[in-house]
Amino acid sequence: MASTGIITVSDRSSKGERTDASGPVIRDWAEKMGFKIDEEIIIPDDTEIIKETLIKLSDRGVNLIFTTGGTGFAPRDNTPEATKAVLEKEAPGFAEAMRRKSMEITPHAMLSRAVSGIRKGSLIINLPGSPKAVKENLEFIEKAIPHALELLADRVTDC
Repeated sequence: MASTGIITVSDRSSKGERTDASGPVIRDWAEKMGFKIDEEIIIPDDTEIIKETLIKLSDRGVNLIFTTGGTGFAPRDNTPEATKAVLEKEAPGFAEAMRRKSMEITPHAMLSRAVSGIRKGSLIINLPGSPKAVKENLEFIEKAIPHALELLADRVTDC
């Protein structure tokens, strides 16, 4: 059973000024997929804090790490930069698939700067901040995630 970390990146939610609505969508999806929730955390849109949190979870051996929020054009949207700074390998297919499929729903999908990749044995995927977009994007990529996790764990011999 894959362990999952959920990081909500939001200045307002981290201060308690807004309820996090996207993290629970990820939790529900992960539980539906049979993944164990290792940690759910809400942090501000701060590059160093995002990097530290990603490193902490991947160093602890969390298999699958999702971020939600901070992937757009706003001045405080720092999630992609923080994620890129900690990745050992990029895995652009996830972000590309999410943008491509999301473009069928809204032209605003082209504003997503989300990235995905690998650090140690962890697959890290940036998701949008909107609960609706999180749900849609998880549906777009969910079939590839179990196989990706098996590959990262070196448990696939017939690729």
